[in-house]
Amino acid sequence: MALTKNERRLRIKNRVRKIVSGTEARPRLSVFRSNKEIYAQIVDDVTGKTISAASSRDKDISSAKGTKMEIAALVGKSVAEKALKAGVEKISFDRGGYLYHGRVKSLAEGAREAGLKF
Repeated sequence: MALTKNERRLRIKNRVRKIVSGTEARPRLSVFRSNKEIYAQIVDDVTGKTISAASSRDKDISSAKGTKMEIAALVGKSVAEKALKAGVEKISFDRGGYLYHGRVKSLAEGAREAGLKF
């Protein structure tokens, strides 16, 4: 029996999460991508706290016009700016089982441009 796309993604996500974990010194940038929206949050897995989060549904980003790729870059910049205000510079990138391509790559590049290191 072949796996569905979502089952395959969840398997990849679990395989990556066994290795990638966010600490206080180097939190994890987690990405979730739906068909319409994209969400990102920076998480300290030791304490279970979300340090900063941004999504394409935020008021300042949802009002921006552009393609989904351009909006993903804006989300990356937004989450990076919030993280820098919270004192986070280095992160681990968790692509959430998605390929590092398209909107996920655009979000990561936007975060890098804003000053995050990973």
